[in-house]
Amino acid sequence: MQKTRKVLVTGSLGQLGSEIRRLTEGNDNFVFTDCIEADGILSLDICDAEAVAACVAKNNVGTIINCAAYTNVEKAEDEPEICRRINCEGVAVLAEAALRSGASLIQISTDFVFDGAKGTPYLETDTPSPLSVYGRTKADAESIIIASGVKGVIIRTAWLYSPYGKNFVKTMLHLGSTLPSINVVNNQTGSPTYAADLADAILRIIPIAGGKMGDIYHYSNAGECSWYDFAREIMRQAGLSCEVNPVSSSEYPQKAIRPSYSYLDKTKITAELEIGVPQWQDSLQKCLQRLI
Repeated sequence: MQKTRKVLVTGSLGQLGSEIRRLTEGNDNFVFTDCIEADGILSLDICDAEAVAACVAKNNVGTIINCAAYTNVEKAEDEPEICRRINCEGVAVLAEAALRSGASLIQISTDFVFDGAKGTPYLETDTPSPLSVYGRTKADAESIIIASGVKGVIIRTAWLYSPYGKNFVKTMLHLGSTLPSINVVNNQTGSPTYAADLADAILRIIPIAGGKMGDIYHYSNAGECSWYDFAREIMRQAGLSCEVNPVSSSEYPQKAIRPSYSYLDKTKITAELEIGVPQWQDSLQKCLQRLI
């Protein structure tokens, strides 16, 4: 009888990896790794080709979900080499290991591969034009995967939040409970993504990933909003009286340039894979129920 091939998840201590762990609790077919060892999580440097190959072989891995990434957009401008090592070299190592073992690779990408100049929802077929070091490394990682010929999919997402780690929702809850008013940027528009929704979508994609060849899909929650809109809704749903004032991003100069409009069109993933996309306000409510 053929032994069941396992699912290897990298970056398991991050927001998305943590949600995948929660949703698959008790499932022995998942192997969780991160750059540091933790309870139930193996230590694995995705840039170490020998270690990755050994891990894939030892655990009979059939699918790799790469949640590992350098995601500090501002810091990446000062550490481009480190960012590229993790986001590009690490991806190349994972793609090679998957190719050699006949495994599929699910890569997580970002709306930051776009410059925001289009002004209408971005399709999977739109040409990337990143504005930041982080965005360029994630766009290059997509190219690496497609050129490698590895089986699998690339999922672009945006504005990720969850009860885990540092994110906009948790920051707003903290500020909203300690300050009478805050200023939030109102000229950057996109779509928030509840990490639990994305994790669920990824788990649904695992069975069909081996039949894809670097296919790109967009997944974030439905509905457009600005960071200002997002912050106001957080305060409203959380019952916080903190006043949210709209300001331009020019009042908050940052090293990394953000796309002004990066809403991802989800028609392809809903039509082809029949994966539902909840409205962002509904998903925010679900997350807040876990946080408050």
